[in-house]
Amino acid sequence: MKGMELSARKREILRLVVEEYVASGQPVGSKALVQRSSLEVSSSTVRHELSELEAIGLLTHPHTSAGRVPTESGYRIYTEDLVGTIEGRPAPFPLDLTAMRIELEEALRRTTETLSEATHLLALVSAPALEAAAVRHVDVVQLQPRVVIVVVITASGSVSKRLAEFDDPVDPGLVEWARAYLDETVVGRRASANVLRRAFEEPGLAPRERLFIESLRPAFAAVAAQATELYVGGAATLVGDARGAELEACHRLLEVLERRAAVLGLLQEALDPDRTVVRVGPELGGEELRGAAYVGTTYGLPNRSLGAVGLLGPLRMDYDKAIRAVRAAAFELSRLVDDVYGPV
Repeated sequence: MKGMELSARKREILRLVVEEYVASGQPVGSKALVQRSSLEVSSSTVRHELSELEAIGLLTHPHTSAGRVPTESGYRIYTEDLVGTIEGRPAPFPLDLTAMRIELEEALRRTTETLSEATHLLALVSAPALEAAAVRHVDVVQLQPRVVIVVVITASGSVSKRLAEFDDPVDPGLVEWARAYLDETVVGRRASANVLRRAFEEPGLAPRERLFIESLRPAFAAVAAQATELYVGGAATLVGDARGAELEACHRLLEVLERRAAVLGLLQEALDPDRTVVRVGPELGGEELRGAAYVGTTYGLPNRSLGAVGLLGPLRMDYDKAIRAVRAAAFELSRLVDDVYGPV
């Protein structure tokens, strides 16, 4: 669906449907679109375009309603276009962190609170990972023909152990290869999202090798989670504003929050350090995140990302506001951490 070729009129009508549905929560019909927009076409032309957008899976209509609502794919196309239009220096964030001269921990907490209050979404901010999270030792041991254990020890002395069970007996040579490969690519480096991504998603890996080490990845995700402080805000507001199917999706989001490593993985894995990222529905991974969307970006130094700022909520969120809010918050955090982590 990414990069789908749509006419300018179809893109404009899709945008109008998404924004009208986000604002009202009601299915959008052709008559309402013509009345409430600057479209210089007839209702019948809009109806035809709506039918075509539905035929290609970007819109749908609930039960017998004549109006349309966006699908996950529709939201995805809309947000891809939206991210490209929001550029330049972000607008001021409602909280001037550098002027306050507060401690980083307090700044992250206040940023989370302000973000959730401004957007009524679940705000997530990760603190800069501890340098002590460098991996000192990795061991991969075959306990039984179908059971392998991976042990990860960090420079701070923390230990992460994970068992991996397989349907078929594991080749001992594959176990030894994994140990040597991880020793070469991970040991001596900080267990950051970028380091782990390069190691576990190396294009040159054979399918058999990639599948095997992917089963060992949770042990490293746990190390990253132990080394990173996570700030969360807006849980009560998120549930309070939801209704119907959205309420169910929000409850699933709160269940995900209980798994700290999963939330940090969402913040770190879904981010491109060069731009704001939007992930919709299945792109987030896991059935519990179906019906949800994520907007996030990184903050840090010009040459290094130190943490992430994100908003998590139902598909029917104000994406324009969410994108602008995370960009503004990340900009202010970057200004602050430049004093802490930048060159002396």
